[in-house]
Amino acid sequence: MFSNTNTKIRAAWCSVVVSIIALGMKYAAWRVTGSIALYSDAIETIINVVSAVAGLWALRVASLPPDHNHTYGHYKAEYLSAVAEGVLVVITAITIAHEAWIGFMHMHPPEDSLLGISLNGGAGLLNLGWGLFLMRMGRAHHSPALVASGHHVLSDVWTSAVLIGGFILIPLTGWLWLDPLLAALISLNVLRTGWDMMRTSIAGLMDEAPDSGTLAEIRSIISHTATGAMEAHDIRARIVGAMTFIEFHLVVPGTMSVEDAHHICDRIENGLRAGLGDALINIHVEPERKAKHTGVLVLP
Repeated sequence: MFSNTNTKIRAAWCSVVVSIIALGMKYAAWRVTGSIALYSDAIETIINVVSAVAGLWALRVASLPPDHNHTYGHYKAEYLSAVAEGVLVVITAITIAHEAWIGFMHMHPPEDSLLGISLNGGAGLLNLGWGLFLMRMGRAHHSPALVASGHHVLSDVWTSAVLIGGFILIPLTGWLWLDPLLAALISLNVLRTGWDMMRTSIAGLMDEAPDSGTLAEIRSIISHTATGAMEAHDIRARIVGAMTFIEFHLVVPGTMSVEDAHHICDRIENGLRAGLGDALINIHVEPERKAKHTGVLVLP
């Protein structure tokens, strides 16, 4: 667990560095061109920097052990970070939309387009590599903060790709309105990304059940590791950051000793942790007269 936490924190530190480098390149692209679209792209990257710092804070808080005020740990700090990042993204979208409107009112041709495109494209390639890495890392370590950051960075990449493609057309066609139009499109894409991030994180804060595949895996592990018991019912689960919370009732023969029931519970818990990673498991043992015959039947 600690190794995973240290890996995620190192990734978060690298996110701060990468986002600052990308911001510098995009800021330079705007300065040499005066383009509203490139300015909007730079504004979005400022939020990447803020989000990277927030993600680092969240990972540090989430790694703290349980205490007397937080007996279940601090795992939801990552969701709070992702929600805050989503709010910042929405504010960014509004800011970019405002700049696009000003650009429509006062259109002017960009300057030194080739240098601007090169700088912005370089930042896009940097973000592409880093965004893919963050997504893979976040999914491997069950980190909502890293996954949210990866989504945001990749959204920035696609935005930059469309922007560069459109930006090339401006000197070729003389369509000055294309510059603020690109800024407006960036605003809409940023708004969509922010909404998706907040929706996913709010689902985590509301303890939404895991996907059907994860629930099926939990049921299968219980069925294969609870030999000696009769059934498991009222199975509930939720995932908070890197931790999976599972609870259920386990029906055993009424004559079974406490020692034997305890061994079965240990075997189930070991199986669930081997299959799912870090997990807090609560098993309520019941005698056979409490069987509901509607849960998971234990394989012999």
